Amino acid sequence: MMIKLAGIDIGNDSVKLVVNESHEPVIIPNIVSPGYERHILQEEDAPLKALDVMVYSPKLKRKGQRYFVGQLATEDQDNAELEETDNKATSDQSLIVALTALAYASIMNVANSLHPGQTIDQVEYIIGTGLPVRTYSRYHQAFEERLVGEHEVTFLSTPKLKGRTVRVSIRRAIVSIEGAAALFHMATHDNLQVRDEELYYGCIGICEMGALTTDFPVVKRMSIDNQFSTGEQLGLASYLDSIIREVEDQYGYRFPSRAKLIQRIRKQDFSIQRVGEGQGDIRSIVDNYFGRAAQKIVDLIRKRWKKYPDIQCFYVLGGGASALRPYILDAAENMRLRFVENSELQNVYGYLKLAKNKTSHSSEAM
Repeated sequence: MMIKLAGIDIGNDSVKLVVNESHEPVIIPNIVSPGYERHILQEEDAPLKALDVMVYSPKLKRKGQRYFVGQLATEDQDNAELEETDNKATSDQSLIVALTALAYASIMNVANSLHPGQTIDQVEYIIGTGLPVRTYSRYHQAFEERLVGEHEVTFLSTPKLKGRTVRVSIRRAIVSIEGAAALFHMATHDNLQVRDEELYYGCIGICEMGALTTDFPVVKRMSIDNQFSTGEQLGLASYLDSIIREVEDQYGYRFPSRAKLIQRIRKQDFSIQRVGEGQGDIRSIVDNYFGRAAQKIVDLIRKRWKKYPDIQCFYVLGGGASALRPYILDAAENMRLRFVENSELQNVYGYLKLAKNKTSHSSEAM
């Protein structure tokens, strides 16, 4: 059985996965809710729209439970999104979504038909993944131990995958630091040769904003600066929660999840339907909170740069960064910040490359 290489970014708002053969990432909102027998009037047209799974893993506190995962859970009133007190290194929810993504990708990536007499799909992975700056030193080993091992995912009412069980064996997990992995991706080609000398050999500051944390790694010649790298327990989620509350107070309209609100904002669709009263416009509420979030981020970057003037440039990355980009540019005035396209996917491609890098070194050493 071939071992697959994968990069997996277990983000607080979504889990992103990229498997070596395919460059198309699988993205699943990091939301779960308790699963039950669904009344299906019309089957969804794609498996990702209805991930209904039973997950068995020795690493979960509750084994063999049924869950709705991702998009199916975004609509459910009992859904759970991660909170600021959650730690992705120890969170059951993150592990459930990550294993579901790995199982899904293994079935979808292959022209996959079971051999006669085989009832279970089997897949082996070596994965690259990451943790925020502040949790890395304390938790990276525990995180690695949670991921490595044998897990099982059974798809229940999921269209096209009903009744399929996948045994996911994770042989190795290579855990690196969020943001620094993104820089490694931006600085190298697919074959890991240097693509951008300034990034590879320079002293680069990164502001990586996610849903619950914002990381400020400083990377010098591709090594993390231990003294100046830092992180803040601040992300886009608390601002999204405030927007959801204020919209509900003003218009009586409630978004069922942050994921739903972010989808709207990405589409620049700010009008909501008020019950029996026509439409409301939430743009000013979004502008207010996003403007505040951007100002906070810009102040933090300015503070870091003053402390460490050797930084040549600052990259602003991550899902939070792409949502806030126009607001950050507005708040930054003359400060030179760099953004990249597909900001939220830079880490996951970086994790894949770092896993490739590590495994090629260890196989050469053998």
